[in-house]
Amino acid sequence: MDLPLRNSRIKLPSGQVFWREIGQGPILIFLHGSWSESSQWLPVIEHLSQDYHCFALDLLGFGESEQPKLHYSIQLEVECLLKYLEALRLSPVYLIGHSLGGWIAASYALQYLEQVCGLVLIAPEGVLLEGQQKSWRWARWLVGRPPIAYGVLRSLLPLAKLLGRHKPIEQILQQRQQLLSSPTACQLLFQRRSSEIEAELLQDKLNYLKVPTLILQGRKDHPEAIARSQIYAENSPQIELQMISHGGHDLPESLPALVARHIHEFVKNSD
Repeated sequence: MDLPLRNSRIKLPSGQVFWREIGQGPILIFLHGSWSESSQWLPVIEHLSQDYHCFALDLLGFGESEQPKLHYSIQLEVECLLKYLEALRLSPVYLIGHSLGGWIAASYALQYLEQVCGLVLIAPEGVLLEGQQKSWRWARWLVGRPPIAYGVLRSLLPLAKLLGRHKPIEQILQQRQQLLSSPTACQLLFQRRSSEIEAELLQDKLNYLKVPTLILQGRKDHPEAIARSQIYAENSPQIELQMISHGGHDLPESLPALVARHIHEFVKNSD
């Protein structure tokens, strides 16, 4: 892939933001997932850059954007996106978000409806599942300081290997490494007070989402991700849920041409 991208940075009130840009035409703003950064969108943008003006941001606290020592929240990311779009005079726009980026995109559209033509959300975060607080407690323990979880699991690993039961422990240790790779995502998703996270969840607000919205969800994704996408679709008449039978959680990377085709058709039909 050899796209003639323009890489840029801008200083905003919350910190410096980095983005990749290419093309001309209707404006597409790409917001990456929880454990990624803007490069995850490059395979999709390759299929869209002839017809659209594409902007792929590193969210504040991620990738090459500044990582200031702030108390991160979805609202902070929404306000940072607002300042970014205002500074570049980008309006109206289509927001395309994956996972955490989908939560931020939907939150933005709920607050700044007149600036958004439509949403494409891929396996979005941002709604409450049964047992969610238990999952938050588990994730907090897994990445906690001091690293009690890591010490316990590492001490159990030799015996588990002797018994042939080491794979679950190794998978948990891999999960811990992934979580630690993005401290900002950890703070946004589970390392805040539960009441604060719940106040930013969207299931009770989606009925007010008045822009055309397409959700793309892989059928081979985790059951929790599928359940979240279904909650989105059930709570807003504006949302169309499209299940991708052979897709998992990494649709932008694994099926970029298909994702790009869905985005193109969505924008064309929304005009």
